[in-house]
Order: sequence, then structure tokens, then C-alpha cells
Amino acid sequence: MDSSFFVFLQKNPFNMVLFGTAVVTGGMLVWPLFGRLAGGAAPQVGAFEAVSLINRRDAVIIDVRDKADYAAGHVPNARHMPLAELAGRLAELEKFKARPLLVNCAPGAAAAKACTILKQAGFKEVFALRGGMSGWVEASLPVEK
Repeated sequence: MDSSFFVFLQKNPFNMVLFGTAVVTGGMLVWPLFGRLAGGAAPQVGAFEAVSLINRRDAVIIDVRDKADYAAGHVPNARHMPLAELAGRLAELEKFKARPLLVNCAPGAAAAKACTILKQAGFKEVFALRGGMSGWVEASLPVEK
């Protein structure tokens, strides 16, 4: 690399701050891509993509939140299977192996863990609802209680 670039950066501290900011923001933009390429994260769908999966492909919604959160409001027709019970209740989902599964949780890592459990059990199409229940509500979609 040409040394004139380093001289440019050293001339003014503001140049170094701008360069550092560009490197950090670029890294933040690329970081999710590495997670997806590593295969660790389940594909996420937004609320409207989820509605499309439900209407066109008869997707099954699995809510992995705890009992109180589920009772406070959930996606219509969602099956309640708390994350702690999911591995033991996989037999209930066997009849849905040919259909897409849509995992809903509060925003966090619960959906990713549930998707991993489901994929290891042989389910091919498993999606996490981006933003969880709050993303669903923010999109002004119906909620059952």
C-alpha cells in the first residue's frame, strides 16, 4: 500500500476518526452475512413474508415463548410449545414435516435455538419470525388472546 495514505491519515486526527468509523460500520454491515454463511442462523422472515407463507403454503406457527407471554397475545392459530418443552414434543409436529414451520418468540435467541432443534429433527423449511411477537404487532397484524 502506498505510504501517502498513512500520511493522509496522520495529518489530521479527524481523518483517522473518519477512517475508523468507515471500518467499524462496514464490519457491522458484513457481520450478519458471516453468521448466515456459517449456517448457524435460521432464515428469518418479516411479518408480511410470514403471512404469505401462512396463506400460500399453509405454514405452521410455533410459539416458543413462556405460558404468560403466550396468554397475553399470540399469532392466530399458533401452537404453543415453550422452548424448554420443544425437544420432547417433536412427535406432535411430525405430521407437518412437508410444511414450512414459522417459529415465533420474544425478540432474542429463543427462536434461533428452536430452529436448530427443529432442523436437527429433520424439518427442512424452518423460519424465524424477524422481530418476534413485537414485529408482528408493529406490522398491525391480528393477535389472539
